[in-house]
Amino acid sequence: MAQAQSNYLPAVSVALRRGNRLLLVRRGREPSAGLYAFPGGRVEPGETDEQAVLRELAEETGLAAGAVLFLREYRLEPSRPGAPGFRLRVYGGDWQGGEPVAMDDADHAGWFTLADMRSLPIIPSVLAMAQDILGD
Repeated sequence: MAQAQSNYLPAVSVALRRGNRLLLVRRGREPSAGLYAFPGGRVEPGETDEQAVLRELAEETGLAAGAVLFLREYRLEPSRPGAPGFRLRVYGGDWQGGEPVAMDDADHAGWFTLADMRSLPIIPSVLAMAQDILGD
């Protein structure tokens, strides 16, 4: 089992909550270009998951978060032959202030209700996680 894990790169995302809305970004690059997701990305060498969450949030939206809490882990299969898979750890946090600005590989960032999300081109696991967080 340990051998299989080594084929998956560590990645993180954050479900940042503001009342009954969650922060989503629309991916501007592959994989997942055009789809909405939680801000996130790869964990850099020497970083903890929590440090990566805060860095990715700042890079993609300009926002900061306080404490983040681990919620769930997903194993994402490679998007094409030869591409890496990812071990994605999703964290939750609460909005601390400010408004998101799409930066880095995000081409849009905003706050969305569950009803909003149901009409977006969204990664299915993101929608499922949003339902768990916000209730259905």
